[in-house]
Amino acid sequence: MTHPIITAIEERRTTVLFDPSRDISDEQITELVHLATKAPTSFNLQNWRFIAVRTSDAKARLRAVAWDQAKITESSVTFIICGQMADEHTLPERLAPAVEAGIMPAQMVDGWEAGAGSLYNEQAWRQRDEAVRTATFGAATLIFAAHAMGLGSGPMIGFDPEAVAREFTLASDEIPVMLLSIGYGTPENWPQKPRRPLSQVLSFV
Repeated sequence: MTHPIITAIEERRTTVLFDPSRDISDEQITELVHLATKAPTSFNLQNWRFIAVRTSDAKARLRAVAWDQAKITESSVTFIICGQMADEHTLPERLAPAVEAGIMPAQMVDGWEAGAGSLYNEQAWRQRDEAVRTATFGAATLIFAAHAMGLGSGPMIGFDPEAVAREFTLASDEIPVMLLSIGYGTPENWPQKPRRPLSQVLSFV
């Protein structure tokens, strides 16, 4: 019997056509983000933020700075998925729950903070790379969470990042990495498109 995760990977498709008459609840949106935050992050930094754009006014504002893409206003919600520049000073707070749960010894926290500092402190390009990686892990998990809930999803990179940051008041350390529309797809959406042969993308060494 095929595992449901494998089935989801095989079945998932990008949704570009949404049914604008169908909405999802705040509870569903909250659950989607809860699942997205189960994705891995470097040092457990959890350096992400998910802005759920769901009101008519907010959707119109986002569409205006995102190449006028119709799925922003036709989907139930479009997430602005933000990566935050990696900052080792956030680690004591973010690791505290793992310490309290008995998963991580308290004496390890200082070592993790020092290790993260050696990678990211005064290394702007590494801080930014980590922000993009983190947001991408979160977005991928959010895509499969949506699929598991019977919803379609469509990621987008077609937007003005400076305008999005300004319009939605992003912090100076936040990068809008991608947009992700989620809702109920229409039957006209294509199935998953064939992928390149593995012989072109897989190497054994």
